[in-house]
Amino acid sequence: MRTRPLKVALLGCGVVGSEVARLMTTHADDLAARIGAPVELAGVAVRRPQKVREGIAPELVTTDATALVSRDDIDVVVEVIGGIEPARTLITTAFEHGASVVSANKALLAEDGATLYEAAEKHGRDLYFEAAVAGAIPLIRPLRESLAGDKVNRVLGIVNGTTNFILDKMERSGAGYSEALDEATALGYAEADPTADVEGFDAAAKAAILAGIAFHTRVRLDDVHREGITEVTAADMASAKRMGCTVKLLAICERAADGRSVTARVHPAMIPLSHPLASVREAYNAVFVEAEAAGRLMFYGPGAGGSPTASAVLGDLVAVCRNKLAEATGPGESAYTQLPVSHMGDVVTRYHISLDVADKPGVLAQVATVFAEHGVSIDTVRQQGKDGEASLVVVTHRAPDAALSGTVEALRKLDTVRGVASIMRVEGE
Repeated sequence: MRTRPLKVALLGCGVVGSEVARLMTTHADDLAARIGAPVELAGVAVRRPQKVREGIAPELVTTDATALVSRDDIDVVVEVIGGIEPARTLITTAFEHGASVVSANKALLAEDGATLYEAAEKHGRDLYFEAAVAGAIPLIRPLRESLAGDKVNRVLGIVNGTTNFILDKMERSGAGYSEALDEATALGYAEADPTADVEGFDAAAKAAILAGIAFHTRVRLDDVHREGITEVTAADMASAKRMGCTVKLLAICERAADGRSVTARVHPAMIPLSHPLASVREAYNAVFVEAEAAGRLMFYGPGAGGSPTASAVLGDLVAVCRNKLAEATGPGESAYTQLPVSHMGDVVTRYHISLDVADKPGVLAQVATVFAEHGVSIDTVRQQGKDGEASLVVVTHRAPDAALSGTVEALRKLDTVRGVASIMRVEGE
C-alpha cells in the first residue's frame, strides 16, 4: 500500500457534506485498504466558518473555495454545495489544477453537464456523480458500466422521495394534497419551500441525467417535459383506486420505436397496483431499466438523506482514488448517438380524463364525438349524475399527447362541459 495519502477537498459541509467527512474518518482504515492508499481530508470550504463542526479540525475549514480547489496537492474534490454557480466554476477549476471530481449536483449536471464533461476530458480527470440521481441506490454506474454493452430502451421510475411520500399519504389516508404536504414538512421530508420537489424540477433534472446516460445523447433540463403533483386531488386518488391503480410522480425516459429520437418527461401518472412501482411507499425511490438483452431491471432504496447520499459519494470517492493510483480514468461522457429529443406531443400513452358536465341526454354522445374527431379512441366511460350535474370519467386507449391536448381544448368549448376537472396519464400497462 502506498503510504502518501490521497488528499480530498470537500466543498460544502451541510447534511451530506458532514456525513461524508464523518465516514471518511470512521472508515479510514477500510477506505485505505479498498483504495490501496490512505485518504486524507485536506480542507473543507463552507459559508459559515464560525459554526462548530464535530470531527472536523478548525484549521481545515475555509471560506475560500477557489483557493482550496486550486491547490496543486489536492487529488479529489467532493462537491456537495449544489446549484449552478459557483459550483460549475469550482469544478472546472479543480480539473485545471489536476484534481478529479465527485459531485452530487443534479441541477448543474442537468443544466450544463457538457461543460463539466469537456473540462474533465481536456485535463484527463474523472467526473463521478452517483449521488446526483437516487441517493444510495446504485444506478449511474450500472448504466455507465454494467449495461455499457447493452441497448437501453426505457428508464422509468420514482426519483423523488418527497413527492412519493405525499402521494402515498394521500392514497392510504384519503388526505388532500395540502394536508399530506403539511405532514411531509413536519416530518422533515419536505423543505420549507418544497417547490423544487412538488413542481417536478428535482425529478426532471434526474430524468435529464438518466436519459443522457441511457441513450448516449445529450439531454438538458429544458428538454424534459415537467409537471408536478400540486393539482393531484383526493378525487384523483379515489378514481385511480376504482381502476385498480395508484398515482405516482414518474420520470420516464424512452427511446422511440424506430430508434431515431428519445423523450424525457416527468409527471403524475396512474399505474396498476400490480406494477412493482405501485408498492414503493413513503420516501423511497425505485427505478426500472429496460434493456434489449438484460430485460427489466429494478433498483430500489432510499433516494435521499445525509447517510444514503454520503454512501454514494464515498463509493465514487473509492473509484476515483483507485483510478488516480492507476493513472487512469473511468468512463466519461458518451453522447455519440446525438439523438434529438422529441416534443411531448409525440408521446403516446393512455389518459384518464374527468369532466364536470350537465346531467342531460346527449352529453355523452357529444363528448364521444369530440374524442372521435381528434382520433382518440375511448376505452371506458363512467358517469355519475345528480340534481342536473354529473361527472364523466373517460379512460382512453393509447394516443399521442398532442391529440389528447386537442381533444381537451375542444371539450372545454362544449356548452355541456362545465369544466375539465383533471387529466392524468395512465402508464405501466
